[in-house]
Amino acid sequence: MGNAAGGHANRLAHETSPYLRQHAHNPVDWYPWGEQALARARESGKPILLSIGYAACHWCHVMAHESFEDPATAALMNEHFINIKVDREERPDIDRLYQLSQQLLTGRGGGWPLTVFLIHDDQRPFFAGTYFPPQRRHGMPAFSELLLHVASYYREHREELRQSASAVISALDDMSPAPVAAALALDAEPLRRCRAQLEASLDREWGGFGGAPKFPHAPLVQRLLRDWHASAAAPVPDLQALYMATLTLTRMAEGGLFDQLGGGFYRYSVDAEWAIPHFEKMLYDNAALLAVYAEAACATGERLYAEVASRTSDWLLYEMRAPGGAFYSSLDADAAGVEGSYYVWQTTQVREILGADRYALFAERHGLDQPPNFEGHAHHLIIATSLESLAAARGQSEAQVRSELEAARAPLLAVRAQRVRPARDEKILTSWNALCIRALATAARCLAREDLAVAASSALQFLRQHHWQGGRLLVTSAAGEARLQAYLDDYVFLAEAILELASVRFDAEELQFACELMDVVLEHFEDRELGGCYFTADDHEALISRPKSFGDDALPAGAGTAAVVLQRLGFLLGNERYLVAAERSLRAAWAVIGKYPQGHATFLQALEEFLQPPEIVILRGPQAVLSEWQRQLAASYAPCRIVLGIPEHAEPLPPALAAKPALPGGAAYVCRGNSCTAPLRTLEALVAELARGGQLGSA
Repeated sequence: MGNAAGGHANRLAHETSPYLRQHAHNPVDWYPWGEQALARARESGKPILLSIGYAACHWCHVMAHESFEDPATAALMNEHFINIKVDREERPDIDRLYQLSQQLLTGRGGGWPLTVFLIHDDQRPFFAGTYFPPQRRHGMPAFSELLLHVASYYREHREELRQSASAVISALDDMSPAPVAAALALDAEPLRRCRAQLEASLDREWGGFGGAPKFPHAPLVQRLLRDWHASAAAPVPDLQALYMATLTLTRMAEGGLFDQLGGGFYRYSVDAEWAIPHFEKMLYDNAALLAVYAEAACATGERLYAEVASRTSDWLLYEMRAPGGAFYSSLDADAAGVEGSYYVWQTTQVREILGADRYALFAERHGLDQPPNFEGHAHHLIIATSLESLAAARGQSEAQVRSELEAARAPLLAVRAQRVRPARDEKILTSWNALCIRALATAARCLAREDLAVAASSALQFLRQHHWQGGRLLVTSAAGEARLQAYLDDYVFLAEAILELASVRFDAEELQFACELMDVVLEHFEDRELGGCYFTADDHEALISRPKSFGDDALPAGAGTAAVVLQRLGFLLGNERYLVAAERSLRAAWAVIGKYPQGHATFLQALEEFLQPPEIVILRGPQAVLSEWQRQLAASYAPCRIVLGIPEHAEPLPPALAAKPALPGGAAYVCRGNSCTAPLRTLEALVAELARGGQLGSA
C-alpha cells in the first residue's frame, strides 16, 4: 500500500495489528478503537466514521488507495468526523455488531471494508455501507460526496438519527430467541431437515451449495459425511449424502480454489466451477478444509483427498508457521497491487521452464492447452484432465504420469518464489490457531503423520505460554506482544483442539487446561438464565449490545462449539455441570436450529451427540501397546468416537480416568453415555465390542 503522506505517521503506527499499521501513513487522522477516540468524539460532537477491514482484504486495499491515501478525501474525513480504524480479526466483537447493524440499516448483506457512521456520544450506528468508490459508479455515490452529505445531515437531524439508531439497537437486543421448555424433548428433526436442505441446494455438476460466488462450507461437507456414517447400519445407507460430500470435495480439489502448485486453499471461488478464486489465503479456511479432507481420506480411502490434506498441511508448516510454533493469519490476494499475480501463469513461461515434452503433459493436466481462464490473458491452474486419461493416451502407468507431474512442480515453484510475494499478516490469533491445531491433530491421526501432531503441540505450547495470562486468554499477539481480552471462540476452539490433540498424544496437564478454559466459559460467558453463551465475557468492554450468536459464518459458531465440547468433556469426565450447560445451550438455540438447520451445522453436531452420546474409548497400558491399538482404530472413520491412549504413568488424572487402571498388556474401556465396559484385554476384544456398539467405523 502506498504512503500518500510521506513521513507523516498517525496513531495507528503504534498498533501491533499489521492491518492497522498499513494505514499508519494515511493522511487520515485515524484512531484505533478505544477510549481516546470515543472521548474525542464526545468532546467534539463530530460523528464517528468507523472503517473495519483486514490485512488480506482486496477491496479494503482498493478503498484505502482511492480514498484514505487521497489528501483531499482525508481532509474531509478529518474536518467532519472522528475516524476509527478496526482490524476485524482482532475485534470480531465490534465487527459482528456493526455488520449486523449494516444489514438492519440497509437490508443488504455486509462485507469488508465496512463503513459505518456512528452517533458521537454512544456509538450507535445511523448510516452504513461497505466499499464506496472515489467517483459515482454502479449506482454508488462518490465517497467524498457521501462524507459531505452525512456530515450535513448529522448537523441538522441529529435527534432524528438518534431515534433510528435506537431502533437498530433494539433489533440487535431482540435477536436471541427464547429457549424451549425443559419438558420439550429434543429430537433429530433438524438433522433430517438439514440433510434435505443440502440436497435441494446442491450444485449437481460442480458440487457445493448454491451458485457463484461459491464458498467451501467445510462444516456442511462434514455434516454430510456424518449423515452417511450414521446410516451405515441402516437397511439402506445414505449413499447420496456420501456422494454430495465427495462430489464437492473432488470438484474443489480439482479446481482453482486449491493451489495446484503450492498447496493450500484460497478463500472462495468467483464462479460456480471452482475455477477462479479470490486469491487471499486465510488460516481458518485452510484449517477447516484440512480437517474435512483428512476425514474424507479416512472415510473413503480416496488418494486425492489424502494428497490434498497432506499438501495443505505442508503449506501451513512451510508458509504460515511462525518461529515460535504458532501460525500467522493470512496471505493477501494481491502482490504488487495486482490480484492473483503471484499465482497465475503465461503459457510461454511455463513451456520455457519445463521444456516441450514435460510441458505438453503439464499443460493437458492443468488446462494450459485451453484458452486463458484468468482475465483473458493468463492461466490459473486447475486439474483439467484425469491421470487415468493421461496415462491411457501415453501408454504409461498412472504412477509414471504422477511422477512426471510431480517433477514439474519444483521448477515452477522455484520460479514463482522469485516473484513479488503477497503480504503476510503476521499476527497470531488464538481462535484461528486453535482451529489449526485441531486440524493438524485430525490430519496426524487420519494420515498417520507424527510431524503434524508435533506441530500441533508446538502451537498449543505457544498459546499457553504467551496468550494465557492470569487465568484468562488473550486474543492476539504480534511482534512479541499479546493483547486484548479473548472472546468465546478463543476459549471453546482451543478446548476443542486440545481434545482432538489428546486423541493422538495424551497429556494430562493439557486436558486439565481444557477444563480450565471451559470453566472460564461457564463463569464469564454463559447466560445462566436463558442458556447459550455470549460472544463477549461479562467483564468485557461494554459495546452497543451484547450478542449471542448461534449460527455458523466463516467460522464455526462458538456457542455451538461450546455445546459440543461441554458434552464431550462431560461424558469423558463424568461432569454433570458440563452436560447440563450443554443441554441448556441446545435448548436456547432450538428455535433457530429448527428454522434454518443448514446455517447451524456446529449445533447439529451437538444435537447429534446429545441424542446419541459419543463413544469414548480409553486405552491404558504401555505406550507401545497404546500406539498400536490407536493406529488400528485410526484407520476407521468414526466421527462420534473419542479415543484416548493414556500411558500407564500419566498424571494427574481426573477421577473418571484414574478409575480405569492401566494393565501390563494393555486394557481398553469403552464408555457410552454413563456406562463403561469392564477392561478389554486384547485388540480383538476391543474391535468386537465396537462392532457390537454399531460404531466400528468405515474404512
